[in-house]
Order: sequence, then structure tokens, then C-alpha cells
Amino acid sequence: MNETIINARKQRVALVTGATGFVGSHLARRLVREDWQVHIVSRAESRLPDAAEFAHVTNHLHDGSTEGMVRCVAQAKPDVVFHLASLVLSQHETRDIDALIQSNVLFGNQLLEAMKVNEVNALINTGTFWQHYNNENYNPVCLYAATKQAFEAILEYYVQACGVKAITLELFDTYGPDDPRPKLFNLLNKAAITGKPLDMSAGEQLIDLVHIDDVVEAYLIAANRLFEENVSQHETYAVSSGQPLPLRKLVELYAAVTEQVVPVNWGTRPYRDREVMVPWNRGRVIAGWSPKISLAEGFRLITKQTC
Repeated sequence: MNETIINARKQRVALVTGATGFVGSHLARRLVREDWQVHIVSRAESRLPDAAEFAHVTNHLHDGSTEGMVRCVAQAKPDVVFHLASLVLSQHETRDIDALIQSNVLFGNQLLEAMKVNEVNALINTGTFWQHYNNENYNPVCLYAATKQAFEAILEYYVQACGVKAITLELFDTYGPDDPRPKLFNLLNKAAITGKPLDMSAGEQLIDLVHIDDVVEAYLIAANRLFEENVSQHETYAVSSGQPLPLRKLVELYAAVTEQVVPVNWGTRPYRDREVMVPWNRGRVIAGWSPKISLAEGFRLITKQTC
């Protein structure tokens, strides 16, 4: 039998970090449904999602050491690593420094070293549009965004010196069902249910929202690009809707689609320091990807899921 056909039929093996988070859990579930062999790295205190797909996931507990990460990768033997683990803070306090560096820089460096030791050379990394304040090539909105950039600088060494092939997907705002985060739509839904008005800014900032199913599709397309050996070193792509809306319009659309009265006190909260008024719009989109789920349809899906 032709070797190419045999390789095409081989079950793909993924190692996913951040699989207990919103985006990572949806990615892991999709990979299971697509018949991947899925391994995840988590900490002992992490709680795995209740989704049925996680019964088919192999969980490797990370003890925090580089040697421990080497063992996790050796046990998983992945074809590709999806790196989504991070600590996201829009604003930090002094006590957050250690946790930000450990989660967003040290953990990722340990992962890269483990990949090198185990001769795993395909990585899909996760960045953020917050690395591009004022639409600049690099100007971090917050320390979280700076730590994401710091990891990419470390990644560049492993790309140049160790043969790692990498794709970074820079995510914008994500939304969808089963979202445990205290994000906009959970807050709007709570305001609609309780009738207690939600204090918000003046609402002039543009919000670029991408449905979780479209985000996950971008990761799968990136994986295929790596498998097809189309990546020479390190490529970066934006996972953007390309159609940002002012926050006020977004709330109006949500209220109309969900047929809820959403009480909002506009202008009662100041804009955050370094508020992103216009999202980054200079990023390339990976070939073969475009968002398929409109905001209106996405809101309907959320409503259906919560009913």
C-alpha cells in the first residue's frame, strides 16, 4: 500500500494545554469528535469539564517542573501541540506578577523544551490582539499581552535553533455556549433576568467577536497547514470577524435577538486604562478560514443553549 495513504489514515495525536478553559475545552472536544487521540496537560487542582468527550481524553498532570513537562510530552507522543494555557488579566496588581510569568512565560518555555527533548516540532500557539494597542505591530495593552509577546520571543529561539514549526493564532474576543467566564453576555443575561441595571462605559469602543466554533475551526486549519508542511518557521494569523461593532450596538443586537430587556447604565463606568477603542485590523487571516457564524446567529445559539 502506498505510504502516503497509510500516513493519511494514521490517527492524529494532539497535546492540548489550557483544555480546562473555554477555548481549550471546545477545541479538545472537537478534536475528539474528529477522531483525534487527545492528550491534555493540567494541574492537580484543575477541574476537567463535564463534557462527555473528556471521557476519551488522556490527562497528564504537570507537577510544575521542566522535567515533569518532559515526561508529559514523552507519554503523549503528540504529532502537534496546541498551546492555549494562559492567565488572562486585563489589569494586574503587584501580587499578580509571579502568576503571570509562571503561567504565560515559564510554562510555555517548559513546553517548548519538552518538545525539543522529545523531538516534537509542530506547535500552534495562542496570542492576543491586545499585543497591538493603537494598531501597532507591537504595543501591549496590558502586562498579560506583554507576557504573550515575551513567550513569542522565546518561541523564536526554538524555531530558529531547534527546528520547531509554529503558527500563532492571535485571538480577538470569543463567545459561545458553555462559557463560564464573567464575560459580556453572561453579564447581560444576568441583568435581563434580575432586572438590575449593568453599569457600563459610554459604549463607543468597537468589539470584535468571533464565535467559538469559528475559533476552533481556525485551530484545525492551522494543524492541517502544519501537517501539509506548508510552514517554514513561524507564521502569525489573526482570528478576527473583520466586522467589529460598537459596544452599544452589540448590546442592542443581543437584546433584539434574545427578546430580552437588558437594563444598562451607560457612561457610569470610566473606560479602562489603555482601553482598545478600535481593534487591531492589520493581521493576516490563515488561508481557508473565514468566520461562518454571524453575531445574530451566535446570539440565537446562546439563547437556545441556555433555555
